[in-house]
Amino acid sequence: MSTTTTDTATAPSTADTKDACSETTMTATTTQSLSKFLIKVSEDMPTLDECYKFCNDPSCGAISTFIGTTRDNFNNKEVIRLSYEGYVPMAEKELRKLCEKACSLYDLTRVAMVHKLGDCPVGEGSVIIVCSSPHRRDSLDAVSFLIDALKATVPIWKREVYAGDEGSVWKENVEWREGKAMRVMVKDDTTS
Repeated sequence: MSTTTTDTATAPSTADTKDACSETTMTATTTQSLSKFLIKVSEDMPTLDECYKFCNDPSCGAISTFIGTTRDNFNNKEVIRLSYEGYVPMAEKELRKLCEKACSLYDLTRVAMVHKLGDCPVGEGSVIIVCSSPHRRDSLDAVSFLIDALKATVPIWKREVYAGDEGSVWKENVEWREGKAMRVMVKDDTTS
C-alpha cells in the first residue's frame, strides 16, 4: 500500500505564485510534492481528512468538499456494491486538466480530486473532491463544476451490482449532450 502525503509547511503560498493552481500534479507515484493538486485514482484512495489537510492553507477562508457514496438502491433494485475500473494514467491526466480548468474559472488555492478503483460497498465513498479558496463562492462553485466534469470526461467505468438474482449493470458516467444528462447502461450477464 502506498500513502500520498504532502509537506504543506514548505508548499508555496498563494502569494508566491500568480496562478496558484498551475504547478505540478501529485499522482499515485508521487509521494511528496509542492503541488497545488492532489490527484489519485487507485484502490488505495486518500481519506477525506488527508484531502482536507492537503487543501488547508492559511490564506483561505473556505474549504468545500464533495464525497460521492454508494447508495443502496437504483430503480427499485437493491444495490450491494459498485465496482470501478479505469485506465489510471489517462484518468489522472484528465483529472489534472479539470483541476487546471477549475483554476482558470475560479480563484482556488488547492484542489484534491481522488477516485476509488475496485469494489465500493454501500455507504462508502468512491470519489472525493476538495477545493480551497480565499472566499466560499469560488470553492463551492468549483466543487460542483468538478464533479459534473469528472462524470462527463474521465475514463472511469462503474458496474452496479444488485442483490439476489438481479445481476449487475455496467454504467457510463453521465455525459452531457445538448444540455441533457444521458446515461448508458449495459447488462453484465457474466457475473452477479
